[in-house]
Amino acid sequence: MRRMGRRGFVAGAAGTAAALGIGGGAAAYAGFGAAPGGGPDGGGRMRRRTQRATEFRGMWLATVANRDWPSQPGLGAAQQRAELLAHLDTAVANHLNAVVFQVRPTADALWPSPYEPWAQCLTGVQGRDPGWDPLGTAVEEAHARGLELHAWFNPYRVANHTDPGRLTASHPARLHPDWVVPYGGKLYYNPGLPEVRAFVEEAMLDAARRYPLDGFHWDDYFYPYPVAGQTFADDDAYARYGGAYPDKASWRRGNIDLLVGETVRRLRALAPQAAFGISPFGVWRNASTDPLGSDTRGGVQTYDDLYADTRKWVREGWIDYVVPQLYWHIGNTAADYATLVAWWDGVARDSGTALYIGEALYKAGDPAQPAAWQDPEELSRHLDVAGAYPSVGGHCYFAATDVATDRIGAMATVVADHYPTVVRTPSPR
Repeated sequence: MRRMGRRGFVAGAAGTAAALGIGGGAAAYAGFGAAPGGGPDGGGRMRRRTQRATEFRGMWLATVANRDWPSQPGLGAAQQRAELLAHLDTAVANHLNAVVFQVRPTADALWPSPYEPWAQCLTGVQGRDPGWDPLGTAVEEAHARGLELHAWFNPYRVANHTDPGRLTASHPARLHPDWVVPYGGKLYYNPGLPEVRAFVEEAMLDAARRYPLDGFHWDDYFYPYPVAGQTFADDDAYARYGGAYPDKASWRRGNIDLLVGETVRRLRALAPQAAFGISPFGVWRNASTDPLGSDTRGGVQTYDDLYADTRKWVREGWIDYVVPQLYWHIGNTAADYATLVAWWDGVARDSGTALYIGEALYKAGDPAQPAAWQDPEELSRHLDVAGAYPSVGGHCYFAATDVATDRIGAMATVVADHYPTVVRTPSPR
């Protein structure tokens, strides 16, 4: 299977890349400052000469559609385990200190959940016991290597198709068809139903009850990314539950706020050691829409299109850490990496929410990407830029397979320039 980036899993519709504003011309690096101790490396670039005592250095390990792991469905338990441990060893070899492991990719589970079936990515058959406990093993083996293990959940995605009959017979989405909305070639739980919110919270928090997780992580999927010409069919839910809101958009944002707030409160009571983090799409709102927004021209805005008020969650300290996906190169005309780092630094400053930057390692060396991504030093320059901002406490790389293959040496350059030795993760609380 061709490797896909995070957007590729759910975009589906033609023209999505343009809508997200991820195209653009060549990068323009203009001598951004380094952190204290940095200086020119002889080639006009700035390099950090000292490293922080603590820093988040993570990688996402994606399981949806077997993106990173397992390499294919249906492998035996021993081979699956060996591949998983190899990814953890790759993190160690690259002086990373955290793995963000996708354990609930499509309303199924990589642990023996009483709420949802075993994940299809393991055996090729949703609901079939793989004969071992991937999440339990990942936690134990990560800790044995000095790595943090952050469990990554997708709250509302049910399936990457629209046929409920392809789900296992006992799947909650088949038992409660009224919970499910088909949209854009996918199935989603309806965020507007209180019973859905209660269920998905229980299903995800079960992992925190069972395992000593270091983190509890969501990515950018709340309401689905917009698909031209299609409508997310939640009028009935809005009629039943939206009376306290001035419009449907406000009601949808209220639903996501409730999910975040309730989960955070429950997690802190249940597993106080686990940091709660979210990795949103990098543009909250464009400044042309809202003066508080970033100087960008993103075709998607999380506040307006995904109904996720990520800025509020950071500013009001709802979450422990945020990892905005700044998957653009320096100088991108629609969404400049340097512009967005500066904006997120301003949002996170004095908020009590730790800021780590999501990095698009998967783009490095991809011939379909702009010229900037053909330069193995582009990502290292990202860390130069981010190192000038005091709120930035680390980076997370998408994704594990790309860390391992390192197509053009971009990760090796980051390690050589910025990660000379291992450091601990910061405490986000």
